[in-house]
Amino acid sequence: GYNMATYWGHWLEMGKKLGDKAPKIFHVNWFRKDDEGHFMWPGFGDNMRVLLWILNRCAGKVDAVESEIGYLPKPEDIDLTGLEDENVDIKGLLTIDKKVWLEDVANIEEYFAQFGDKLPKEMADELAKLKANLSK
Repeated sequence: GYNMATYWGHWLEMGKKLGDKAPKIFHVNWFRKDDEGHFMWPGFGDNMRVLLWILNRCAGKVDAVESEIGYLPKPEDIDLTGLEDENVDIKGLLTIDKKVWLEDVANIEEYFAQFGDKLPKEMADELAKLKANLSK
């Protein structure tokens, strides 16, 4: 098989070669739940609202807010028209739960450990940066 760390290293090199033309990477959690176990986002049919923000962000039409985990949408840049009855808490959705994210970091550290010296330094550095940001 092909070692995943080697694969990641290949794509990091490709990103350097492509420069500004490299694909943008976004993280979305469609299945985030509130403290009562309810989904915080209405579901599949409304995912396009977030995808449109991503497209607008890539096109430079909207800005973002820097956070511990990267850049987040400004609440007013996600079109919520017609979702008033869904009780969508956009500010809650855009809130960072540091405890949950630090649990993810610990899981990623454990996963990355299996790759040893083959893990690209850039990935280890980004994970360390994320951990430091969340630990503030």
